[in-house]
Amino acid sequence: MNLTARALARRCSVLLALAVLTAFLLAPAITEGQGQTHLLKASPQTVHWGHFWAALKPVLTINSGDTVTIETVTGGPGNWPGVPLDKLPPELPQIWREVKDIGPGPHILTGPVSINGAEPGDVLEVRILDVQLRSPVAFNIIRPPLGVLPEEFPYYKAWILPIDLQKKTSEVLPGVVVPLRPFFGTMGVAPPPASGRISSGPPGLQTGNLDNKHLTAGTTLYMPVHVRGALFSAGDGHAAQGNGEVNLTAIETNMTGTFQIIVRKGKRLRWPRAETPTHYITMGLDVDLNKAAEMAVRETILFLQEEKGLSREDAYMLTSVAIDLEVTQLVDGVKGVHAMIPKAIFTRR
Repeated sequence: MNLTARALARRCSVLLALAVLTAFLLAPAITEGQGQTHLLKASPQTVHWGHFWAALKPVLTINSGDTVTIETVTGGPGNWPGVPLDKLPPELPQIWREVKDIGPGPHILTGPVSINGAEPGDVLEVRILDVQLRSPVAFNIIRPPLGVLPEEFPYYKAWILPIDLQKKTSEVLPGVVVPLRPFFGTMGVAPPPASGRISSGPPGLQTGNLDNKHLTAGTTLYMPVHVRGALFSAGDGHAAQGNGEVNLTAIETNMTGTFQIIVRKGKRLRWPRAETPTHYITMGLDVDLNKAAEMAVRETILFLQEEKGLSREDAYMLTSVAIDLEVTQLVDGVKGVHAMIPKAIFTRR
Protein backbone atom coordinates (compact mmCIF):
# COMPACT_ATOMS: atom_id res chain seq x y z
CA MET A 1 0.00 0.00 0.00
CA ASN A 2 1.50 3.38 -1.03
CA LEU A 3 1.52 6.46 1.16
CA THR A 4 -1.51 7.98 -0.55
CA ALA A 5 -3.55 4.85 0.00
CA ARG A 6 -2.46 4.64 3.63
CA ALA A 7 -3.37 8.26 4.25
CA LEU A 8 -6.75 7.72 2.62
CA ALA A 9 -7.36 4.64 4.75
CA ARG A 10 -6.45 6.52 7.93
CA ARG A 11 -8.73 9.39 6.93
CA CYS A 12 -11.60 6.99 6.27
CA SER A 13 -11.04 5.33 9.66
CA VAL A 14 -11.10 8.69 11.42
CA LEU A 15 -14.24 9.77 9.57
CA LEU A 16 -15.94 6.47 10.41
CA ALA A 17 -15.04 6.83 14.09
CA LEU A 18 -16.33 10.40 14.13
CA ALA A 19 -19.54 9.30 12.44
CA VAL A 20 -20.10 6.57 15.02
CA LEU A 21 -19.35 8.97 17.90
CA THR A 22 -21.66 11.63 16.43
CA ALA A 23 -24.47 9.11 15.99
CA PHE A 24 -24.03 8.00 19.60
CA LEU A 25 -24.06 11.54 20.95
CA LEU A 26 -27.05 12.59 18.87
CA ALA A 27 -29.12 9.47 19.49
CA PRO A 28 -32.08 9.99 21.86
CA ALA A 29 -31.04 8.90 25.34
CA ILE A 30 -33.16 6.29 27.05
CA THR A 31 -33.72 8.46 30.08
CA GLU A 32 -35.60 7.76 33.26
CA GLY A 33 -38.34 10.14 32.18
CA GLN A 34 -39.09 8.37 28.91
CA GLY A 35 -40.46 5.10 30.27
CA GLN A 36 -43.93 3.75 29.77
CA THR A 37 -46.85 4.31 32.13
CA HIS A 38 -48.85 1.39 33.55
CA LEU A 39 -51.99 0.99 35.68
CA LEU A 40 -52.29 -1.90 38.14
CA LYS A 41 -55.75 -2.25 39.63
CA ALA A 42 -56.46 -4.12 42.83
CA SER A 43 -58.41 -7.35 42.32
CA PRO A 44 -58.42 -10.92 43.66
CA GLN A 45 -55.96 -11.74 40.87
CA THR A 46 -53.51 -8.90 41.57
CA VAL A 47 -53.18 -8.91 45.36
CA HIS A 48 -51.41 -11.10 47.89
CA TRP A 49 -52.66 -11.03 51.45
CA GLY A 50 -50.39 -11.13 54.45
CA HIS A 51 -47.04 -12.20 53.06
CA PHE A 52 -43.95 -11.56 50.99
CA TRP A 53 -42.48 -14.51 49.11
CA ALA A 54 -39.91 -14.99 46.37
CA ALA A 55 -42.17 -17.65 44.81
CA LEU A 56 -44.98 -15.19 44.04
CA LYS A 57 -45.69 -14.78 40.33
CA PRO A 58 -45.59 -11.20 39.04
CA VAL A 59 -48.91 -9.67 38.01
CA LEU A 60 -47.19 -6.96 35.95
CA THR A 61 -43.77 -6.66 34.32
CA ILE A 62 -42.24 -3.26 33.57
CA ASN A 63 -38.93 -1.78 32.49
CA SER A 64 -36.58 0.25 34.65
CA GLY A 65 -37.68 3.88 34.44
CA ASP A 66 -41.33 3.05 33.85
CA THR A 67 -44.09 4.63 35.91
CA VAL A 68 -46.85 2.53 37.45
CA THR A 69 -50.03 3.64 39.19
CA ILE A 70 -51.07 1.06 41.78
CA GLU A 71 -54.52 0.88 43.35
CA THR A 72 -54.57 -0.56 46.87
CA VAL A 73 -57.18 -1.63 49.40
CA THR A 74 -56.85 -2.33 53.08
CA GLY A 75 -58.43 -4.28 55.90
CA GLY A 76 -60.52 -7.40 56.29
CA PRO A 77 -64.29 -7.34 56.90
CA GLY A 78 -63.77 -6.94 60.65
CA ASN A 79 -61.90 -3.68 60.14
CA TRP A 80 -64.91 -1.89 58.64
CA PRO A 81 -67.77 -2.49 61.12
CA GLY A 82 -70.99 -0.80 60.02
CA VAL A 83 -69.47 0.81 56.92
CA PRO A 84 -71.76 0.67 53.86
CA LEU A 85 -70.10 -1.13 50.97
CA ASP A 86 -70.71 1.84 48.68
CA LYS A 87 -68.16 3.77 50.76
CA LEU A 88 -65.46 1.21 49.89
CA PRO A 89 -63.78 0.29 46.61
CA PRO A 90 -65.98 -2.33 44.89
CA GLU A 91 -63.10 -4.78 44.57
CA LEU A 92 -62.53 -4.96 48.35
CA PRO A 93 -65.57 -7.18 49.17
CA GLN A 94 -64.67 -9.30 46.14
CA ILE A 95 -61.17 -9.78 47.53
CA TRP A 96 -62.67 -10.78 50.89
CA ARG A 97 -64.79 -13.42 49.16
CA GLU A 98 -62.31 -14.83 46.68
CA VAL A 99 -58.81 -14.63 48.15
CA LYS A 100 -58.26 -17.73 50.29
CA ASP A 101 -54.46 -17.78 50.57
CA ILE A 102 -54.14 -15.43 53.53
CA GLY A 103 -51.43 -14.78 56.09
CA PRO A 104 -49.46 -15.02 58.18
CA GLY A 105 -49.68 -11.20 58.26
CA PRO A 106 -52.66 -8.84 57.87
CA HIS A 107 -51.85 -6.61 54.89
CA ILE A 108 -53.52 -6.75 51.47
CA LEU A 109 -50.76 -5.84 49.01
CA THR A 110 -51.11 -5.11 45.31
CA GLY A 111 -48.44 -6.80 43.21
CA PRO A 112 -45.87 -8.06 42.81
CA VAL A 113 -44.46 -6.01 39.95
CA SER A 114 -41.39 -7.45 38.21
CA ILE A 115 -38.84 -4.97 36.88
CA ASN A 116 -36.81 -6.14 33.90
CA GLY A 117 -33.09 -6.16 34.58
CA ALA A 118 -33.32 -6.18 38.38
CA GLU A 119 -30.96 -8.77 39.86
CA PRO A 120 -29.90 -9.73 43.39
CA GLY A 121 -27.42 -7.17 44.67
CA ASP A 122 -28.99 -4.26 42.79
CA VAL A 123 -30.84 -1.38 44.41
CA LEU A 124 -34.46 -0.60 43.56
CA GLU A 125 -35.15 3.13 43.52
CA VAL A 126 -38.86 3.83 44.00
CA ARG A 127 -39.83 7.44 43.42
CA ILE A 128 -43.17 8.11 45.09
CA LEU A 129 -44.67 10.58 42.64
CA ASP A 130 -48.22 10.79 43.96
CA VAL A 131 -50.43 9.35 46.69
CA GLN A 132 -54.20 9.76 46.48
CA LEU A 133 -56.98 8.79 48.89
CA ARG A 134 -59.61 6.47 47.37
CA SER A 135 -62.30 6.42 50.06
CA PRO A 136 -64.19 8.95 52.19
CA VAL A 137 -63.78 6.70 55.22
CA ALA A 138 -60.98 5.13 57.27
CA PHE A 139 -60.47 3.13 60.44
CA ASN A 140 -58.27 3.01 63.54
CA ILE A 141 -58.39 -0.02 65.82
CA ILE A 142 -57.30 -1.13 69.27
CA ARG A 143 -56.72 -4.88 68.94
CA PRO A 144 -55.36 -6.70 72.01
CA PRO A 145 -52.87 -8.12 72.73
CA LEU A 146 -51.15 -5.83 70.23
CA GLY A 147 -50.05 -2.23 70.70
CA VAL A 148 -47.72 -0.62 73.21
CA LEU A 149 -50.11 -0.87 76.21
CA PRO A 150 -52.08 -4.12 75.77
CA GLU A 151 -52.56 -4.67 79.51
CA GLU A 152 -54.13 -1.22 79.90
CA PHE A 153 -56.39 -1.59 76.85
CA PRO A 154 -57.37 -5.28 76.85
CA TYR A 155 -60.43 -4.79 74.62
CA TYR A 156 -61.27 -4.21 70.98
CA LYS A 157 -62.37 -0.77 69.83
CA ALA A 158 -62.72 0.66 66.33
CA TRP A 159 -62.94 4.22 65.13
CA ILE A 160 -64.63 4.59 61.77
CA LEU A 161 -63.37 7.95 60.60
CA PRO A 162 -64.63 10.37 57.97
CA ILE A 163 -62.15 11.52 55.33
CA ASP A 164 -62.64 14.95 53.80
CA LEU A 165 -61.17 14.29 50.37
CA GLN A 166 -61.15 17.98 49.47
CA LYS A 167 -59.62 19.42 52.63
CA LYS A 168 -57.40 16.36 53.27
CA THR A 169 -58.45 16.19 56.91
CA SER A 170 -60.21 13.80 59.27
CA GLU A 171 -62.26 14.86 62.29
CA VAL A 172 -61.31 11.99 64.58
CA LEU A 173 -63.23 13.36 67.58
CA PRO A 174 -65.62 16.30 67.93
CA GLY A 175 -63.44 19.38 67.56
CA VAL A 176 -60.28 17.35 66.84
CA VAL A 177 -59.24 17.56 63.19
CA VAL A 178 -56.13 15.74 61.94
CA PRO A 179 -54.43 16.96 58.75
CA LEU A 180 -53.74 14.11 56.35
CA ARG A 181 -50.32 13.27 54.90
CA PRO A 182 -51.02 10.00 53.10
CA PHE A 183 -48.33 7.38 52.62
CA PHE A 184 -48.05 3.63 52.18
CA GLY A 185 -47.19 1.82 55.38
CA THR A 186 -45.95 -1.13 53.36
CA MET A 187 -43.74 -1.04 50.27
CA GLY A 188 -41.40 -3.91 49.66
CA VAL A 189 -39.73 -6.49 47.48
CA ALA A 190 -39.43 -10.27 47.65
CA PRO A 191 -37.15 -11.50 50.44
CA PRO A 192 -34.23 -13.83 49.72
CA PRO A 193 -35.56 -17.21 48.49
CA ALA A 194 -34.15 -18.98 51.55
CA SER A 195 -36.46 -16.89 53.77
CA GLY A 196 -39.52 -18.65 52.37
CA ARG A 197 -42.93 -17.12 52.84
CA ILE A 198 -42.71 -14.39 55.47
CA SER A 199 -45.32 -12.30 57.26
CA SER A 200 -46.17 -8.84 56.00
CA GLY A 201 -46.20 -7.67 59.62
CA PRO A 202 -42.57 -7.08 60.62
CA PRO A 203 -40.27 -5.04 58.36
CA GLY A 204 -37.00 -6.63 57.37
CA LEU A 205 -34.79 -7.50 54.41
CA GLN A 206 -37.85 -7.22 52.18
CA THR A 207 -38.29 -3.63 53.47
CA GLY A 208 -42.06 -4.10 53.79
CA ASN A 209 -44.05 -2.70 56.69
CA LEU A 210 -41.85 0.27 57.60
CA ASP A 211 -44.78 2.45 58.71
CA ASN A 212 -42.57 5.48 58.15
CA LYS A 213 -44.72 8.62 58.04
CA HIS A 214 -42.14 10.51 55.97
CA LEU A 215 -42.59 8.32 52.87
CA THR A 216 -45.13 10.67 51.30
CA ALA A 217 -45.37 11.92 47.71
CA GLY A 218 -42.09 13.49 46.65
CA THR A 219 -39.99 10.97 48.58
CA THR A 220 -37.74 8.27 47.14
CA LEU A 221 -37.31 4.86 48.78
CA TYR A 222 -34.21 2.74 48.10
CA MET A 223 -34.40 -1.02 48.70
CA PRO A 224 -31.96 -3.89 48.23
CA VAL A 225 -33.00 -6.43 45.59
CA HIS A 226 -32.90 -10.14 46.52
CA VAL A 227 -34.46 -11.91 43.51
CA ARG A 228 -34.59 -11.44 39.76
CA GLY A 229 -37.21 -8.83 38.93
CA ALA A 230 -37.24 -7.49 42.53
CA LEU A 231 -41.02 -8.16 42.84
CA PHE A 232 -42.29 -4.86 44.24
CA SER A 233 -45.61 -4.63 46.08
CA ALA A 234 -47.41 -1.84 47.93
CA GLY A 235 -50.38 -1.42 50.24
CA ASP A 236 -51.38 -0.62 53.83
CA GLY A 237 -52.54 2.92 53.09
CA HIS A 238 -52.11 5.39 55.95
CA ALA A 239 -53.87 8.75 55.65
CA ALA A 240 -52.02 9.97 58.74
CA GLN A 241 -49.91 8.48 61.51
CA GLY A 242 -47.90 9.57 64.50
CA ASN A 243 -44.33 8.37 64.99
CA GLY A 244 -44.63 5.19 67.03
CA GLU A 245 -48.09 4.13 65.76
CA VAL A 246 -48.64 3.16 69.37
CA ASN A 247 -52.05 1.46 69.34
CA LEU A 248 -51.10 -0.68 66.27
CA THR A 249 -52.91 1.26 63.54
CA ALA A 250 -52.85 4.61 61.77
CA ILE A 251 -55.73 6.29 59.94
CA GLU A 252 -56.02 3.25 57.68
CA THR A 253 -57.68 3.61 54.30
CA ASN A 254 -57.68 2.70 50.61
CA MET A 255 -55.23 4.61 48.42
CA THR A 256 -53.70 4.88 44.97
CA GLY A 257 -49.99 5.50 44.46
CA THR A 258 -47.98 6.46 41.41
CA PHE A 259 -44.37 5.29 41.39
CA GLN A 260 -41.43 5.58 39.03
CA ILE A 261 -39.27 2.50 39.54
CA ILE A 262 -35.60 2.45 38.56
CA VAL A 263 -33.00 -0.30 38.84
CA ARG A 264 -29.64 0.96 40.10
CA LYS A 265 -26.63 -1.16 39.19
CA GLY A 266 -23.39 -0.99 41.14
CA LYS A 267 -25.01 0.60 44.21
CA ARG A 268 -25.33 -1.93 47.00
CA LEU A 269 -27.47 -1.67 50.12
CA ARG A 270 -28.21 -4.08 52.93
CA TRP A 271 -31.07 -2.07 54.46
CA PRO A 272 -33.54 0.47 53.06
CA ARG A 273 -32.86 4.18 52.86
CA ALA A 274 -35.01 7.09 51.75
CA GLU A 275 -34.71 10.67 50.58
CA THR A 276 -37.19 13.51 50.96
CA PRO A 277 -36.83 17.00 49.45
CA THR A 278 -35.22 18.13 52.72
CA HIS A 279 -33.68 15.05 54.36
CA TYR A 280 -31.86 11.79 53.83
CA ILE A 281 -33.31 8.96 55.94
CA THR A 282 -31.50 5.90 57.26
CA MET A 283 -33.22 3.15 59.19
CA GLY A 284 -32.71 0.68 62.00
CA LEU A 285 -34.87 -2.41 62.51
CA ASP A 286 -34.77 -4.82 65.44
CA VAL A 287 -37.06 -6.46 67.98
CA ASP A 288 -35.09 -4.53 70.62
CA LEU A 289 -35.64 -0.77 70.41
CA ASN A 290 -32.13 0.02 71.65
CA LYS A 291 -30.61 -2.22 68.98
CA ALA A 292 -32.83 -0.60 66.35
CA ALA A 293 -31.45 2.78 67.43
CA GLU A 294 -27.88 1.46 67.29
CA MET A 295 -28.51 0.13 63.80
CA ALA A 296 -29.93 3.48 62.67
CA VAL A 297 -26.80 5.22 63.95
CA ARG A 298 -24.51 2.73 62.20
CA GLU A 299 -26.48 3.10 58.98
CA THR A 300 -26.17 6.89 59.29
CA ILE A 301 -22.42 6.67 59.80
CA LEU A 302 -22.14 4.39 56.76
CA PHE A 303 -24.23 6.77 54.65
CA LEU A 304 -22.09 9.76 55.64
CA GLN A 305 -18.93 7.83 54.82
CA GLU A 306 -20.18 6.59 51.45
CA GLU A 307 -22.12 9.61 50.23
CA LYS A 308 -20.38 12.55 51.94
CA GLY A 309 -16.82 11.29 52.28
CA LEU A 310 -16.64 11.68 56.07
CA SER A 311 -14.39 9.63 58.31
CA ARG A 312 -16.18 7.21 60.62
CA GLU A 313 -15.36 9.33 63.67
CA ASP A 314 -16.55 12.57 62.07
CA ALA A 315 -19.74 10.87 60.90
CA TYR A 316 -20.46 9.63 64.43
CA MET A 317 -19.90 13.09 65.89
CA LEU A 318 -22.01 14.80 63.22
CA THR A 319 -24.82 12.36 63.95
CA SER A 320 -24.73 13.45 67.57
CA VAL A 321 -24.84 17.19 66.92
CA ALA A 322 -27.11 17.58 63.89
CA ILE A 323 -29.17 14.47 63.14
CA ASP A 324 -32.45 13.46 64.77
CA LEU A 325 -33.38 9.88 65.61
CA GLU A 326 -37.12 9.22 65.55
CA VAL A 327 -39.08 6.16 66.59
CA THR A 328 -40.78 4.95 63.43
CA GLN A 329 -43.08 2.39 65.02
CA LEU A 330 -43.20 0.23 68.16
CA VAL A 331 -45.89 -2.28 67.24
CA ASP A 332 -44.81 -4.46 64.31
CA GLY A 333 -42.78 -7.03 66.24
CA VAL A 334 -39.60 -5.66 64.69
CA LYS A 335 -39.36 -2.07 65.93
CA GLY A 336 -38.17 0.80 63.78
CA VAL A 337 -35.95 3.83 64.39
CA HIS A 338 -35.00 6.21 61.60
CA ALA A 339 -32.46 9.01 61.36
CA MET A 340 -33.39 12.32 59.73
CA ILE A 341 -30.29 13.80 58.08
CA PRO A 342 -30.96 17.42 57.04
CA LYS A 343 -29.66 18.26 53.58
CA ALA A 344 -29.26 21.91 54.53
CA ILE A 345 -26.21 21.23 56.71
CA PHE A 346 -24.14 20.21 53.67
CA THR A 347 -22.96 23.45 52.09
CA ARG A 348 -20.56 21.92 49.56
CA ARG A 349 -22.30 20.59 46.45
